[in-house]
Amino acid sequence: MVEVSVVMPCLDESESIGECIRQAKKGLGRAHAQGEIVIADNGSTDGSQDIARSLDARVIDVSRKGYGSALMGGFEAARGTYIIMGDADASYDFSSLTPFIERLRAGDDLVMGNRFKGGIKPSAMPFLNRYLGNPVLSFIGRLFFSSKIGDFHCGLRAFRRDMLPKLNLQSEGMEFASEMVVKATLNDLAISEVPTTLSPALRTRKPHLRPWRDGWRHLRFLLLFSPRWLFFYPGVALMLLGLGTTVALLPGQLDILGTSFDVHTMVYASALTVVGYQAILFAVFARTYAITVGFLPAKPWLNELLERVTLEVGVLAGALLILAGLLLSIIALLIWGGTGFSQLDYRETLRIVIPAGTMLILGVQTILASFFLSILGLTPSQTQRGC
Repeated sequence: MVEVSVVMPCLDESESIGECIRQAKKGLGRAHAQGEIVIADNGSTDGSQDIARSLDARVIDVSRKGYGSALMGGFEAARGTYIIMGDADASYDFSSLTPFIERLRAGDDLVMGNRFKGGIKPSAMPFLNRYLGNPVLSFIGRLFFSSKIGDFHCGLRAFRRDMLPKLNLQSEGMEFASEMVVKATLNDLAISEVPTTLSPALRTRKPHLRPWRDGWRHLRFLLLFSPRWLFFYPGVALMLLGLGTTVALLPGQLDILGTSFDVHTMVYASALTVVGYQAILFAVFARTYAITVGFLPAKPWLNELLERVTLEVGVLAGALLILAGLLLSIIALLIWGGTGFSQLDYRETLRIVIPAGTMLILGVQTILASFFLSILGLTPSQTQRGC
């Protein structure tokens, strides 16, 4: 029985693959683990495969390009109860696997290496990656997903193979590293960290990593998987600012530090309110869709909210907003009629017309959003019955 599978993605690593395999064998021996070494080759042309086979590693050819694709191919071929993944460039010490395996044996689902705690040797990590990219992206990951992981992008990590179906990993590029941590956190898996060292890679070729491109891909993934931070929180901030400004200007012109704010400002406040409301709706849409298709785990509080805020409730709320907007519009029309439909002081009537128009827009948006949300929540069986 294979207890541990060590999976290494490989693309032209002939200078280092042999050393990594020898270290991995030593690491498995030190941990008294029955194991195997799986090389997930992503199209090497430098003979890396032959070197790996000569050292009794199992080579799996993965045709689909990308760091994440190679790893997923290796995971599918792995036979161990536990899987340890790490780069094949000798930057990680595969001879020190015992802490990872011990944590898995103790019941953890995912064990992350932490290079900042274990030590980063000179020239092992570019300056920007070490002091800007990794710390900032790891901070964003902890903030967005309430994670305690200090090093989101450490390439040396271990996990239980039976947790893979829960994670439904899909990223093909370098953002695969973030996806694993984020989904493990969202699924409330047991995650721990152990210190690990990072050494300069043995390769002389140009590295596959592109700091700015890959950094953006990580950030983009974190944003897309957190509708709260991408849509909801900015939307709430914009809507509160817009509504607060509108309320403050309703009585009349507002003077602050010698600057006068009037109905022109109210127009922009109305726009902020509408945009903020749209962002909040997008957050609800994104979360509902992600749960429906399995990108994100279901949340009991969201299910309860959607059960209470039905299509009918949303339509009623939208209708009430439209009615309020119409009533204000009628009041503005009566004021105009009181002057014989002659010229008005626009500053006074716009204080009624702008909120009226805002309510009409929000009302229509609410009704349309209610129908769209109901569509997003349909299951395949419900769709078939409807047809």
